[in-house]
Amino acid sequence: MEIMKENLKYVAKDNLTSLVPEDAFDVPKKSQKKADMFLKRTIDIFISIFGVVALFPLTISIYIANIICKDKGPIFYIQNRIGQNGKIFKLYKYRSMVVGADDILEKYLEENEEAKKEYQEYKKLKNDPRITKVGEFIRKTSIDEFPQFINVLKGDMSLVGPRPYLEKEKEDMNGYYKFIITCKPGLTGLWQISGRSDCTFPERIDLDMKYYNNHNLKSDIKILFKTAMKIIKREGAI
Repeated sequence: MEIMKENLKYVAKDNLTSLVPEDAFDVPKKSQKKADMFLKRTIDIFISIFGVVALFPLTISIYIANIICKDKGPIFYIQNRIGQNGKIFKLYKYRSMVVGADDILEKYLEENEEAKKEYQEYKKLKNDPRITKVGEFIRKTSIDEFPQFINVLKGDMSLVGPRPYLEKEKEDMNGYYKFIITCKPGLTGLWQISGRSDCTFPERIDLDMKYYNNHNLKSDIKILFKTAMKIIKREGAI
């Protein structure tokens, strides 16, 4: 126990408890070694090319499905997210919610106290009234995330890393913000393989801090394989 106290400390803040190296809060940790970073980027480009190619038949299928369901809204949803070193970038997704979803959410939370508490804790709703019929399917199968292969190919994101946060979530990240953003945000990460929708927002930050302190190419590859299994089993997606 004394050895643990010498090398590690618990950090508790706003119901968030992380076990992280002492020096992590002095100077932001350096990124992976250059060789690992080069290989990581090479893998990102190679896989994202196949992902972008897959967008063509997926986009046509979703377009047809939306017509059948009489959903005349746009196919894609573009949203500002926080990228590496705090740079804001435009994240691409297939639209899975009705048009004007943000306004609908605000009104819904004002009228539903339980939903408001759930959203404050998880930053999402399990029974979200804004999700369309097609959106429900593409969320459960994670197809809605496919357009982010464009972000990976552009270099805004990596295949593996902390999920990119919304600008409005910056304040809720507290002092952990400056550490998490040193990593390039990922299409998948520890959050996705550790519960995703079942994780509270503080637990998500905790997982992102663990990634910050321990990530390397080998662990990234393991996360990719575990993510594939989660998608096949449809676990943790809403």
